[in-house]
Amino acid sequence: MQRSTGSRDPGIDLLRGLSTLLVVLHHIGLRIPLRHTALGEFLPQRFSSTLNYNGYEAVFVFFVISGFLIARNSLRRWGSLGRLDYRAFYAMRFARIVPCLLALVAVLSLLHLLGAGDYAIHRPGQSLPGATAAALGFYLNWYEGLLGYLPGNWDVLWSLSIEEVFYLAFPVVCLLTRRTAILLPLLVLLALSLPYTHATAAGNEIWQDKAYLPGMAAIAMGILAALIVEHARTPWRGMALALALAGALGLAAVFTVEDLLWSAWHDATLLLLTFSSAALLLGMHWRGTRLLPGLGWFAGFGRLSYEIYLSHMFVVFTVVRLYKASGNAALGWLWYPPAVLACWALGWLIARGLSMPADAALRRRLLHPAAGSPSPQPAEATE
Repeated sequence: MQRSTGSRDPGIDLLRGLSTLLVVLHHIGLRIPLRHTALGEFLPQRFSSTLNYNGYEAVFVFFVISGFLIARNSLRRWGSLGRLDYRAFYAMRFARIVPCLLALVAVLSLLHLLGAGDYAIHRPGQSLPGATAAALGFYLNWYEGLLGYLPGNWDVLWSLSIEEVFYLAFPVVCLLTRRTAILLPLLVLLALSLPYTHATAAGNEIWQDKAYLPGMAAIAMGILAALIVEHARTPWRGMALALALAGALGLAAVFTVEDLLWSAWHDATLLLLTFSSAALLLGMHWRGTRLLPGLGWFAGFGRLSYEIYLSHMFVVFTVVRLYKASGNAALGWLWYPPAVLACWALGWLIARGLSMPADAALRRRLLHPAAGSPSPQPAEATE
């Protein structure tokens, strides 16, 4: 889940905003379930479960979005993936990811050394040096699969491990294959492998959820959607609308009745999730998306997705402690709105104070613009 400095496509920002919100609600809901509050008496259980327990699925939507945007922006810059400039690609990845990641690891390391209850690493076999190496080496998902869950603020980095390992290999594969005709079947095979790669890890619940290949399959689906945009003719408006509606309905089905779908389709349910995400992206891209009144904050949530994702557990742990101190479980639902608002505010502060200036400064230094040429700007959309 990575950061945006502003997108030209409000539809993508809305989808990111929804996914980010579902992740935040999931981590609150694990600790303050809506069904255990007074609101649970009025909300249908399926609706409260939709709000509380779709964080994992939301991350897979992010994987698809990330693949779509990385490929689209690469195609805009270099014309084709076979002409991708790997030095510039890695420099932009570094500038975008590393400042916030280093800051988070530094803060978490300090909290661990201070013995802060929600942040201390305590499982057998785990250690601060081990967790730090896993976070910075992009194998935290493997580390957790081997040794168990880390505290929540560390745990969110599992998805970053998958994305960045994929993008370390992405330029190499593009330059080796050169031609879309060779790259395309490889991406199709990877994208369609999702049910199989997810099922084969069933012996380890943590690793099954966080293994590299299922997440990479979702990223590949997003890249395929970007290649379709690049090479296919723009369909007539009705077709674009049909794609967007089909994608939205598919996502709604997974988010609301996943238990029923899983009993029938098992791991293929995740393929429906990624297909639907790609279809919705294609439909919104071809049809265009306008923000409805009142949804601007949703798009803003999406533009800050990376900062919110990395930092939201600080808010969640604080809110949960205040909730427990209040001693009123029935009013637990009242903690949700201020928690969401605080997550947005913290993400905004991190973006303005750290990630945006660091991104711009690192791009100027790493990309070495020629004398008199404009300095490289942060990308318009998440990459």
